[in-house]
Amino acid sequence: MIYLILAILSSMLVSVLMRLSEKYTGDSMSKLAMNYVMCCGLAYAFSGGMELFPRADGLTMTLLLGVVNGVLYLAGFVLLQWNISKNGVVLPSTFMKLGVIVPTLLAILVFKEQPRLTQLLGILAAVAAIFIIQGTGGRSSASVSMGGLILLMLTGGSADAMSKVFEQVGPAALKDQFLLYTFFVALVLCVLLCIVKKQRFGWKDAVFGLLIGVPNYFSARFLLLSLADVPAMVVYPTFSVGTIVLVALAGVIFFKEKLNTRKVIGLCVILAALVLLNI
Repeated sequence: MIYLILAILSSMLVSVLMRLSEKYTGDSMSKLAMNYVMCCGLAYAFSGGMELFPRADGLTMTLLLGVVNGVLYLAGFVLLQWNISKNGVVLPSTFMKLGVIVPTLLAILVFKEQPRLTQLLGILAAVAAIFIIQGTGGRSSASVSMGGLILLMLTGGSADAMSKVFEQVGPAALKDQFLLYTFFVALVLCVLLCIVKKQRFGWKDAVFGLLIGVPNYFSARFLLLSLADVPAMVVYPTFSVGTIVLVALAGVIFFKEKLNTRKVIGLCVILAALVLLNI
């Protein structure tokens, strides 16, 4: 459980640093690229100088899963930006968080994890809490691109689910290679997009990108490690709603944001969901 807690804390730090960086850099692709540079560096450093392509069973599977995961990582970010431009902020944020449904269902339907009644209630409460907190604001239904929102949910959820897939079919000894392949592929694709969009690399983008990369790497690493100890159907909803709670608290403490009645109710539902998921 300690790895899951650390994953949630790391994910919260990513959101806090992203929020802080908005004042200085905006949503730049170059900042995202520098984030992946740091992730690649940490993946290699914490591996103890691993071989990039060791002669080991499961290397091909590890490489394949890493490539797919890297593509999903960047695709999720691009889809989020596109959906925000089409649908406003609220709906894309809601559907991205609802991606937790994908790995949770994967764990139950494919990997045959058997949820208890309390855990099922916890999963439902977690999904309900996301809707409550995000509210129903946004653009009118006539202007909403539902196809893009559903694709965002599936892409983000699939990226999260890849950790569970690797935990089941990949060799544990190559987990560092899996993370490195993931971040390296995302980095290459991100740099290509920067070139296509002709985005310049400013020093502020570089600084904040590197800072964000630290908790981003550890969030992925700790999430992967937590799946070895805790059932995925508990890990993913807890990771999602736990991050929401901490980000909300950080917003109040550090950015002086106010919690309206809807958000307070949503946070109470989240706490109930966390209890149900872990009893």
